[in-house]
Amino acid sequence: MSDERGFGGAALALVFLLGGAFGALTALINAPESGRRTRVRIRRLTEDLQERAGDVAGEVRERVDDAIDQGRDSVLSAFEAGKDAFKREREKLTSSSD
Repeated sequence: MSDERGFGGAALALVFLLGGAFGALTALINAPESGRRTRVRIRRLTEDLQERAGDVAGEVRERVDDAIDQGRDSVLSAFEAGKDAFKREREKLTSSSD
């Protein structure tokens, strides 16, 4: 079993997004602008970040739902194959004992 713990694409995108937002926020705070103008820019940046984070969360949620559906389908398929194999073997045993 692998002990690898990598990050998915959505998690990596979120990390880069947060890093970029932090860098932009730092630049805005250190920029020589008026306090009011800086607050407006920070507010807009925060709103943009919230929207992007929501998009990433939605994408992650969709991927998790897809993975769950695929897993469920695989388990059900394997279960049905097991039932069929069991029936075949039982029929072989009952027909050979006749």
